[in-house]
Amino acid sequence: MTEIWRPHVTVAAVIEQDGKFLFVEEQAEQSIVLNQPAGHWESDETLIDAAARETLEETGYHFQPASLVGVYRWPHPAKGIVYLRFAFSGAVLSFDANRALDTGILRAVWLTPDELRAQTAHHRSPLVLRCVEDYLAGKRYALDLLTHFS
Repeated sequence: MTEIWRPHVTVAAVIEQDGKFLFVEEQAEQSIVLNQPAGHWESDETLIDAAARETLEETGYHFQPASLVGVYRWPHPAKGIVYLRFAFSGAVLSFDANRALDTGILRAVWLTPDELRAQTAHHRSPLVLRCVEDYLAGKRYALDLLTHFS
């Protein structure tokens, strides 16, 4: 019998404010890397809810997704798994400075696109810069593109 292949579905938040983007510095794969607020989609939530939840858990910012920037397939070269990322843009509504951040998250940081490009070697994956570049290129898709049946 053939094993059923399943991608690892993740969500990410591409959040711009005053010319800077929100990222997290996190401990991953024995190094400190930069990533969008991102994480795995859980079975009991919509993709939009997952993006808001992951952003809050990793940064303390309450995020309201407004559009889909893109859907990205990336095979991790060392792990032998494939990620399917749904990246959302939107706005932060508020900040909870007292919220404990997820395990492995060192801090939230705001960076300009040039500051991000200068640190390419520290990106968790090539998806980090690609999502920002797509956002800067104006890629936005209506959230009603996604349909969730209960």
